[in-house]
Amino acid sequence: MGTGPGEGIGAMKRKAVWVAIMLAAGAGAWGVYAWTSRETRGDVAFEVVIVSRGDIESTILTTGVVEPQNRVEIKPPISGRVEDILVREGDIVQKGRILAWMSSSERAALLDAARIKGPQEVTRWSQLYKPAPLVAPIEGVIIARAVEPGQSVTTADAILVLSDRLIVSAQVDETDIGAVAVGQTAAVSLDAYPSHRILAVVDHIAYEAKTVNNVTIYDVDVLPGDIPPFMRSGMTANVTLKTAAKQDVILVPAEAIQQRDGRAVVLTPAANRARPGRQEVRTGISDGKRTEIVSGLNAGDEVWVARARMPERRDKNGASNPFSPFGGRTRSAGGGR
Repeated sequence: MGTGPGEGIGAMKRKAVWVAIMLAAGAGAWGVYAWTSRETRGDVAFEVVIVSRGDIESTILTTGVVEPQNRVEIKPPISGRVEDILVREGDIVQKGRILAWMSSSERAALLDAARIKGPQEVTRWSQLYKPAPLVAPIEGVIIARAVEPGQSVTTADAILVLSDRLIVSAQVDETDIGAVAVGQTAAVSLDAYPSHRILAVVDHIAYEAKTVNNVTIYDVDVLPGDIPPFMRSGMTANVTLKTAAKQDVILVPAEAIQQRDGRAVVLTPAANRARPGRQEVRTGISDGKRTEIVSGLNAGDEVWVARARMPERRDKNGASNPFSPFGGRTRSAGGGR
């Protein structure tokens, strides 16, 4: 059967309408893709996160070394020979305690000569010529014993080393030092004993900076509240300085915060879900993972957080592999699958 002129014109009009619809759909799809690329600059999916309330702490993480706060080397007042040492490393001593006995060079020579004549002569000269005591100048812990009985020493030789208490000398970058104050709460963990958490406080902040690897840092003394018996001078320590803490505040993931023209904003779902809206917020403290929202959001609100989307695995024919761990699709900013 033939086709009339009217029917041919009608078919051409219907074909033109379908072409226009397909072009419009393609333009709309390109617009969503272009917005996604422009906003995220990469293959990114968005995750909807519910704004919640909770507690948060702001901290500074740094490293340090265990060392004596006051390290006192005990040297003999005279040259001679050490006769006896009454302490060992780890002993706690009081100020004024006798730590060792030593003979002057003259007394050591007399006793050596008396030994040739016999024990009675040694006893006689030992009573006539008394040894000199070595006394603890402060209260503390013996952390080093440098000599043993019988060794000859001079006034320049340290026989014992005494520490009044152990501290952790930490290094804090100048960009963080403004948030550190004396009396601030801290926590220490030692590389040798990582499972033990030692509570501490900031005891002193250096007034003079120093440069380490082109970075300006300040030494901060952290004093443990209760020094465990396994803590030793020279150990490497990880220090957490607590700079601020708040309870029951509005919290969002830190990566949800974006900076736009000097303002903090978050992405929020719009009415049509086709593209997110922007909500300006005022932020508070952050722990690196979560950020406090002072104003702009309420608990229960939704925010969009950009997540990196893994590439979809395809077989050699170009089809997606249903058994691939990357085969699942994540809902994108455009709301499609």
